[in-house]
Amino acid sequence: MGGSQGEHGMPRRAEGRPSIVAVAAAAGVSPTTVSHALSGTRPVRDETRERVLRAAERLGYSPNPIASGLRLQRTGVVGFASDHVATSAFAGRILQGAQDVARERGMLLMAVDSEGDADLEDRQLRSLADHRVDGIMVARMFHQVVGRPAAIGRIPVVLVDAVPAEGWRVASVAPDEPGIAATAVARLLAAGHRRIAFANTTDEAPASRGREAGFRAAVAEAGLGARALVEYGASDAGGGRVAGMRLLDRPAQDRPTAVVCFNDQMAMGVYQAAAALGLDVPRDCSVVGVDDLEIVAAALVPALTTVALPHREMGRSGMSALLDRIERGEGEADAAEPAFLRCELIERGSVGPPP
Repeated sequence: MGGSQGEHGMPRRAEGRPSIVAVAAAAGVSPTTVSHALSGTRPVRDETRERVLRAAERLGYSPNPIASGLRLQRTGVVGFASDHVATSAFAGRILQGAQDVARERGMLLMAVDSEGDADLEDRQLRSLADHRVDGIMVARMFHQVVGRPAAIGRIPVVLVDAVPAEGWRVASVAPDEPGIAATAVARLLAAGHRRIAFANTTDEAPASRGREAGFRAAVAEAGLGARALVEYGASDAGGGRVAGMRLLDRPAQDRPTAVVCFNDQMAMGVYQAAAALGLDVPRDCSVVGVDDLEIVAAALVPALTTVALPHREMGRSGMSALLDRIERGEGEADAAEPAFLRCELIERGSVGPPP
């Protein structure tokens, strides 16, 4: 029993999706031209591509992703490996941004989260490699240095909210840490402050080093370097309270009129130190945080002016870079310099003129 005839007398599949042969017959071109027009792997004249697209839409044809993957030796799946990103209130936006781009470009995202367990992450990376993912995004909850995992083999990799350890050349995306502090200082200078301090964390990481370097450079450029104070504490409210007391418990003429904080949690501690000393924010001391952690920044009274980290943008940028590298067949030797993304100031109520 013969099969049904399509347009131009060409055969169509009796069941399931229409074949590429049927699309070629409907468009009056070869199956190879249809493949090139739909995949973009070879140049095709615009009018021919339009004819192919109209025929494919009319017949309800879509390429078989499994067959395409076999031809390209790809699976159409990318891995996402993180430490605490998927369980963090705000850094999970990295995953959202990566998922957005993967979906837009027809890729499936396979995510794993080690919760900071290095041995578990190694096993997860090996599992992703065993599943023959086309590439892996390695993301971190906070900006840090990452060494090359042995488990990844030759799979294309991009780091997000991280930079590679010395000797590992790999694409990476992270916040512009010096720019974060410079943005905060610029806002305080615009409000008229000239005694500006920095409450930094004792944690040794690219974020703490970069933000302090940016702070010192910004106040020095404004001619205020000799009057700038820096104190340290843990990167939580308790640490901010300790640093805040050291900065604010001094005579009015020596006391900073504004404090830039390493993060929003430390800013909460500076608020507490100010209250303990009978000082009002922002009447007696303006405060700027970093992160835009809404459960802290929006809940403080007054609400905290802060510099938001570009988590979703980092996820989008990192996934775009990873998929571009996969499509171009690039290896580690082709990696570009790290991309550092600009961070936006979120205005609320904690900045005012100096007393």
